[in-house]
Amino acid sequence: MSYPVFGHEYVTTIKVGEKEVKMTIGKFSEQASAAVLAQCGDTVVHTTAAMGSVSNLGYFPLSVDFAEKLYAGGIIKGSRWVKRDGRPTDEAILKSRVIDRTIRPLFPEGFMREVQVVNTVFSYDKQNDDGVVGMLATGLAMTLSDIPFDGPMAGLRVGYYKNTDEFILNPTEEERETSDLDLIVGGTAKAIAMVEAGGNEVSEEVMVKALDLAQKTISDICQQFTKIAAEIGREKIVWEDNTESFAAKRAIIEPFLREVMDVREVVEKEARFEAVDLSKEKEQVLEKIQEKLAQTIPTEEEVQEINNADINNVLSELIHEAVREMILEDGQRPDGRKVDEIRPIICEVDIFPRTHGSAMFKRGATQAVTITTLAPPALGQYVEDMGGEEVHHYMHHYNMPPFASGDAGRLGSPKRREIGHGALAQRALLPMLPAHEEFPYTIHVVSEILSSNGSTSQAAVCGSTLSLMAAGVPIRRPVAGIAMGLVAAEAIADGSTKYQILSDIKDVEDHCGDMDFKVAGSAQGITALQMDIKVKGISTKILTEALAKAKTARLFILDKMLEIISEPRKELSVYAPKIQQLVIPAGKIGELIGPGGKNIKRLIEQFEVQIDVDEDEEKQVGNVNVSGTDLEAIERCVKYIAGMMHEAAVGEEYEAVVTRVESYGAFAEYLPSQEGLIHVSAMSTDYVRDASDIVKLGDKVHIRVSGIQDDGKIKLSMLTLEQEEEVAASRNARPPRQQSGFRGSRPNGNGRPNGSGRPFRPRR
Repeated sequence: MSYPVFGHEYVTTIKVGEKEVKMTIGKFSEQASAAVLAQCGDTVVHTTAAMGSVSNLGYFPLSVDFAEKLYAGGIIKGSRWVKRDGRPTDEAILKSRVIDRTIRPLFPEGFMREVQVVNTVFSYDKQNDDGVVGMLATGLAMTLSDIPFDGPMAGLRVGYYKNTDEFILNPTEEERETSDLDLIVGGTAKAIAMVEAGGNEVSEEVMVKALDLAQKTISDICQQFTKIAAEIGREKIVWEDNTESFAAKRAIIEPFLREVMDVREVVEKEARFEAVDLSKEKEQVLEKIQEKLAQTIPTEEEVQEINNADINNVLSELIHEAVREMILEDGQRPDGRKVDEIRPIICEVDIFPRTHGSAMFKRGATQAVTITTLAPPALGQYVEDMGGEEVHHYMHHYNMPPFASGDAGRLGSPKRREIGHGALAQRALLPMLPAHEEFPYTIHVVSEILSSNGSTSQAAVCGSTLSLMAAGVPIRRPVAGIAMGLVAAEAIADGSTKYQILSDIKDVEDHCGDMDFKVAGSAQGITALQMDIKVKGISTKILTEALAKAKTARLFILDKMLEIISEPRKELSVYAPKIQQLVIPAGKIGELIGPGGKNIKRLIEQFEVQIDVDEDEEKQVGNVNVSGTDLEAIERCVKYIAGMMHEAAVGEEYEAVVTRVESYGAFAEYLPSQEGLIHVSAMSTDYVRDASDIVKLGDKVHIRVSGIQDDGKIKLSMLTLEQEEEVAASRNARPPRQQSGFRGSRPNGNGRPNGSGRPFRPRR
């Protein structure tokens, strides 16, 4: 059976653990190289793979996009003026990066045609992750297409629960909220190609088990994809491999390059961060090559023009081979370190005077400065996506300007790499932050990379930990991060060939190596993990060894960090806002706010504070946050609000202020915005004819709650309980009054009071 003609659908279902994903081919996008409509639950993702023309950019022009449309969740954009979906959210960018990093190593070396993968979410059920559905659809689309691709490839999510020691494949959104591990794995039938994870201090042993489970499941999925491709897959195109042409040019260029320079010496100088200018040597090489070609009868390959770009390419390849040879054969790294040696570390806190928290972390020539800013909860980030609106009270942003790597360039909006590195650092620290109820602040962390030479994202993790502790954020435990590398004798998956795992890799080792494996965590476990590889896959055997060495390096770095600041500061910066929180019943939120916000505006003006109220519908409470720079004013406001919300009980005593006086009694405010009546009979043990004889407006009186009526009105008394009992006893012992004309003082002739003394006459 050939690839379905448009309008003739091919529908199949693949198994992913206990879940099923429906795949439809041939329904949409007939002009793409391949198009797959994937559905899991009510989440539907449409994925296309398209191939363009040959590019001369010098690198493989692959682009992966993830379009999350608000209509997929039944939502219209909240803006009053703009209703069109705008730029992709950070989450959508991260999903596209995960797919890109998984499929990029699987294209043939030297393939230079444009390839674009577009994932469009058409429906989202808020339970089944569209990112994983998109990964699966991408894997099948690339396998079915005519684009050269060493697949099949698949991806999935793995969750884990510490209390039950259970793993779950492709957990729902609800299951992810309670999971201690959120692991995304992409790979082929033979090996893992990409890893992205966040964890609640998960052990290395658990991580290896999760990776092994993911690999076995991915292998099963890839076998299903292979069967589908055998039925309807397109024939892959034949692409021109320029390897032979380049080999011919290299054969001419290499001898002259080796004649004018020692490649190993170049590598060692660059590794020591010494500026190496080879322009003169490369000019000499080009002149000698041109002379040789002029003196001989050139072959067909030699006739092709050799230019500086060819010399640069050959030199890069020689440097690449020299670095790998030094590490594999000699056990020597370009800068002279041992394979497990960490570069010198320098840490510092309190860099800047007015920031709430600041720190610098430097490892070798990689340097990150991180600033922590604290703010009230109202300044949290509102995010609108297919799932609706939510508020983030912790944000981590990462910036790397061109000068960090010695370049000059334009400063602008963050690139995908910066968004990805910021998200990785945020994921590493998130499990260690205090609960919002315990520390009701919005926390904004910004890492500025001032110098880059390997693993800036993990330097951002370390610097952010120091900055948070310096700011007084009570994190559970400090977090550090390390980047591990791999150099293998050949493209391996089973770990049987010769290889070296490197700790704390630099740029040259990252560029010439086979893996960039970032691991962040506390002393008790892993909180974030990310892996990018350049070979076809990595076995769990190598990953196990890399995780073990990463733990040793992580603990070493943590010790260096704790020498500078051992625990979070007990007090916040004097420039940071102070916040106190109290919880009130949800039914009293309206009472606090008042009609048209009258009450809360009055409190904000009276105490010069900021008041934010957040209703927790699940717990049926309101979280009231009072913030400002004057701690005393905050405490007075909190006390006032607590008084407003308090429900008085019989027997409680207060100091009250008289707010209104009538002949029959006085009204007094015993708690903020709470008044009660003190009847004249409860003002004194003696007879009181008029309340004004005892109190006047503004008087402070000590009162006791003597009763609560059915309608909720409060009865107050200025008498003690003993005095009230004495008064009641004396009144009961006193004979009834017989005063004529006193309304209701005596019964009428029929024995019924009518207040007039006249005989009672029934109405007709």
